[in-house]
Amino acid sequence: MRARRAMIAALGGVVLLGLVACTQVPGLRSIFGLGANEPAPVIVPAEQLREVEAMTVDDKSQILVEGSEAEQRNAAIAVSGLPVESAASFVLHGTSGAAYRTALKCMTQAVYYEAAREPLEGRRAVAQVVLNRVRHPAYPNSVCGVVYEGSQRTTGCQFSFTCDGALLRAPMASLWAEAQEVAREALAGRVEASVGTATNYHADYVLPKWAFTLAKIDKIGRHIFYRLHGKWGQRALFTSAYSGVERIPALDYEGLRARLLAASQQLVEPAPAPGLTVPPAVTDRHAANDVGGRIDTTKQWRLSIPDPVSASSKYQSAIAASTLAQSQAVEPAMETASAPSRIVLAR
Repeated sequence: MRARRAMIAALGGVVLLGLVACTQVPGLRSIFGLGANEPAPVIVPAEQLREVEAMTVDDKSQILVEGSEAEQRNAAIAVSGLPVESAASFVLHGTSGAAYRTALKCMTQAVYYEAAREPLEGRRAVAQVVLNRVRHPAYPNSVCGVVYEGSQRTTGCQFSFTCDGALLRAPMASLWAEAQEVAREALAGRVEASVGTATNYHADYVLPKWAFTLAKIDKIGRHIFYRLHGKWGQRALFTSAYSGVERIPALDYEGLRARLLAASQQLVEPAPAPGLTVPPAVTDRHAANDVGGRIDTTKQWRLSIPDPVSASSKYQSAIAASTLAQSQAVEPAMETASAPSRIVLAR
């Protein structure tokens, strides 16, 4: 009896394994009627993938202009007339699991380091871009995979904070808590409809080359949001299944420190060249070779403020010396003036 039961259990296990195997073969899945409603996987051409990977602002070769000129030229780019399709909600279940905690951390980092001081709508829009990418076949299918894409490169990471050294700066507790709340809402299904299926954005003070190749959706705070053109930006294509695996890659912290140091040194004012440290002005009224009382600090001139006690004693000494010199100069004059009087009295 026991042998018979064991044989039946073994046969049942083989059948079960066979059914599981069938579900993994596309042809057999269709025969058994499995996955009839599942969307077919989308294959993104290699050329399209390369174009998507190049759309960063961390790679300075992609930046055309910066500053006020970039703001003006960005404003001149017209908003696309394409309809803004609201993205489907994304709900990450199992909030007590390790995958959820890791995803929440990655999303919070993205919201904080990318948009901590942006308006609430702008912070939610950044979170929406992350989730849109998770579901787009041209991007990784996990939250951390999207956020840390390209972080292993020296430059060209998709989210600049993952490779420019920003992670070395401790976040402000209050702003981190706000970013975490935005991240938690996004992972619970909240949709920021204002940016639709946007997969890209950049600050308005930079103008990347790829801004002209995308459809501009809206400007929220300092960020401008875009969607991909054609079918690549349509909601129907955002069907990639979430992997369920979340992992933060190992980072090269020495490399991050070096890059952060290099960036800080670029902000240091360069040493003045020999000559005047104050540029000539139209109000200058002196000859070209007359510095006009200016101090050239490159000639080792240094402003020295004397000690008050020492300055006072020197001042008193100077006064005493001056008084003594005056008295010595006056006494002979008095003798000369009184001599005639003595002569008169002698008469």
